[in-house]
Amino acid sequence: MRYSQYLLPTLKETPADAEVISHQLMMRTGMIRKAAAGVYSYLPFGLRSIRKMEQIIREEMNRAGAIECLMPMANPAELWQESGRWEKYGKELLRFKDRKNADFCMGPTHEEVVTDIIRNTVSSYRQLPLNLYQIQTKFRDEIRPRFGLMRGREFIMKDAYSFDLEDAGADQSYQKMYQAYRNIFNRCGLKFRAVEADSGAIGGNFSHEFMVLAESGEDAIVSCSHCEYAANVEKAELVYRQQTPARATAELQRIDTPGQRTIEDVADFLDLAPSQVVKTLIVQTSADEVVAVLLRGDRELNSIKLANVLGVDWALLAEDEVVRTATGAPVGFAGPVGLQLRVIADAEIEGMADFVVGGNAEDVHYLGANHGRDFPVSCFADIRQAVAGDPCPRCEAGAFESWRGIEVGHVFKLGIKYSEAMNATVLDAHGKAQLLVMGCYGIGVGRTVAAAIEQNHDENGMMLPMPLAPFQVLVTMLNPKDAEVCEAAEKIYAELQELGVEVLLDDRDERPGIKFKDADLIGIPLRITVGARHLKEGNVELKRRAGGEQDIVPLADITSRVHQLVVEALKVTTKS
Repeated sequence: MRYSQYLLPTLKETPADAEVISHQLMMRTGMIRKAAAGVYSYLPFGLRSIRKMEQIIREEMNRAGAIECLMPMANPAELWQESGRWEKYGKELLRFKDRKNADFCMGPTHEEVVTDIIRNTVSSYRQLPLNLYQIQTKFRDEIRPRFGLMRGREFIMKDAYSFDLEDAGADQSYQKMYQAYRNIFNRCGLKFRAVEADSGAIGGNFSHEFMVLAESGEDAIVSCSHCEYAANVEKAELVYRQQTPARATAELQRIDTPGQRTIEDVADFLDLAPSQVVKTLIVQTSADEVVAVLLRGDRELNSIKLANVLGVDWALLAEDEVVRTATGAPVGFAGPVGLQLRVIADAEIEGMADFVVGGNAEDVHYLGANHGRDFPVSCFADIRQAVAGDPCPRCEAGAFESWRGIEVGHVFKLGIKYSEAMNATVLDAHGKAQLLVMGCYGIGVGRTVAAAIEQNHDENGMMLPMPLAPFQVLVTMLNPKDAEVCEAAEKIYAELQELGVEVLLDDRDERPGIKFKDADLIGIPLRITVGARHLKEGNVELKRRAGGEQDIVPLADITSRVHQLVVEALKVTTKS
């Protein structure tokens, strides 16, 4: 492809509404253009990366035994009403009526449609297992779309759905997809972690998120320094080794703490560490209950864990007026002593004694508080957020390391949630109808490309890995009006194409500085610079975008050298 004939509209300035690096660079390099809030056009340069991502996905999904299909974007309401999600999904579900006044939605995911397909086409256990996948455009009406392709409303997604007769088969299907996902992200050349995660609105009883590691990641994850355990902090399990029973040694003492509202304020005022203070959070639940939650002062509540412990859909910090009604004091002074609420304490509290708590009165706290003696605890449970340094729950040797991650894929064990709601059954070997056991597996295609940019860039532009880069090689012709330079560059361009290398020839009549700046911005992995100075000695310059290494290579050797580098780079990423 010739740069002079290609649509590659680069921008010198960063668009004002582009907040994260991937959004900035995808706009500046001409990969995407905004059509509406959260809706983007893929221009030729960006579409090449998207198509490469899709091809890697197809190859690994097919290798794992999945079968490609394509389902409609417009989903009839009755299928979503059958599953119960028409009412429950919320405003992200874009609903509309057709000319006959029938209700439809734009599919944000396709559990209902695929379950309907299978229940109407598969009748016997002999036809199982099955795994159908598609690569298709989805729409979710995000309340605040942002970050370009990272959180858009319209996006390209690979979604797959497995169907098995029983749990054991579903476990095998899940493991196949788990390994396929590892292969996919390895082939993309990305640093990632597969982490245990909460299943959220999709449902099911087990799931893993695939996180691309990047400082800009929205998600906090932890992984063991010794074994392979990793989890989203919402899901990360905590253990309390060498937990000693609490033993009271101090009397309960009421003290005045004027103006000391925060944990840090109270700890400083009493000359204690925040870990010696126990904070009491007043929480409202979806069951319309108000409970008190105890955590060490330097810990943070994990509301998802708490909701799971309480068996409710959600558990959120109460409004100020609810806190005042429950405790008799403003926010910042709640405590468990004398409190007429159910008390749930983090497991860490069980091993604590003689700590500080709020006094349920403004500017008052208690010293020497102890559970059991001074207040009851309904249950101790793992309800706090995991942090770096916490011991690994799966091995004796490791401790947690913390990372920021961008979720690019998610695999779920759904069980019978949708097959039961929609009566999707097959006959088993004894002629008895059995509900299908399902799994679902998603990858954000554009989101993965954006995450790759978040992980691979510098101050000058993109440095995409070879498997996802729009082109593998850039041939920069420094002076197109110089006959020798033009002839050499054209020869390299033609030979690389014959070898199957994806090459962009910068034949524009621009100053070298502009060409070099654009080359760094668009981030093609290898750059061959053809200029009169090196050509006089029969050489050209070869530069690697990532790392910046430069070599002077004989003109006669350059195409074979570059072809070898491309092949080697792709071989590395295919290892799984």
